[in-house]
Amino acid sequence: MSDILQKILATKRVEIESAEREISREAIVEAARDGLPGRDFVGAIRTRIAAGGAGVIAEVKKASPSKGVIRADFQPASIAISYEQGGAACLSVLTDRQYFQGSPEYLQAARAACSLPVLRKDFIIDAYQVFEARAMGADAILLIVAAFLPPDGAVNLASARAALAAMLELEQLAHDLGMAVLVEVHSAEELDIALQLHTLLLGINNRNLRTFEVSLDVTLSQLGRIPDGRIVVTESGILGPQDVATMRRAGVNAFLVGEAFMRAEDPGMELARLFA
Repeated sequence: MSDILQKILATKRVEIESAEREISREAIVEAARDGLPGRDFVGAIRTRIAAGGAGVIAEVKKASPSKGVIRADFQPASIAISYEQGGAACLSVLTDRQYFQGSPEYLQAARAACSLPVLRKDFIIDAYQVFEARAMGADAILLIVAAFLPPDGAVNLASARAALAAMLELEQLAHDLGMAVLVEVHSAEELDIALQLHTLLLGINNRNLRTFEVSLDVTLSQLGRIPDGRIVVTESGILGPQDVATMRRAGVNAFLVGEAFMRAEDPGMELARLFA
C-alpha cells in the first residue's frame, strides 16, 4: 500500500501555506491569544481514572482514508452531547478536510454543545497549526512522532534529534497557549523520542499509519518500557468490551475510540455499553 502518511503530510504543507495567505501568522497568533478559556484535558482524564473508570477520549469522525465515510448522518453537536451523556472524559474532533472529511467548524460546534475538553485531531507539523488550534477553541493538540521522521520512517541519532527538537518547540508553544499535548507513537523507536517530551499523555496507536493495519499488540508490547506517571492512551482497534477488558487488565485506562462509536445509532449509548 502506498504511504498514506506522506501523502497527508504533503497536503498539510500546502494547506498551511494557503491558510497563511488567507490569515497572516500575526493575525492567527492574535486570534489564539484571544481564544475561548481552555478546559483541562489531562485533568478530565485523570478524574475518570481516579474514580476507577476509564478515561475515554471519544472521537467525532465522519470518514477515514481506509474506510471511507463512516457516518453519513454526521451532526457534530449532537454527537458531542451524546458522548457527554455516555460518560466520555474528552472529545477528539477531526479537522483534516481532504482525507477525513473533517473541519475546524466541526470542532467548534462539538465544543460549544458540551462541557468536555476537546482535542484537535489533525497532522500538526507547524507552529501556525498550533495557534490555529487554540483560535478554533481546541484544548489539546496531537503530535505524531512519525510525522517528524524521514519519509522512510528511519530512526537514527540525527533523525531522532531533529524530530525531538521540532516536537519540543510545538509542545512548548501548546503549553504556553494553555493546551495539552497528546504525543502519538507506533513503535519502540518512536516511544524513545516521545518519552523525552514533557507531556503526560502518551498515545500508542495500534494502527500503522503507513499501511493502516491494526493490532492491539502494538500497545501491549510497549507497556513495560513506559515509566510511572505517564498516562497511556491506547488508540485504534478498540471495537468491543473484550478489547477494553484486555487493556484494563494490562493497566491501560485511557482510550481514544472513534469508529466503534461512529457506526452506532447512538454514539454515547455505545460508549456506555462498551465501557460498562
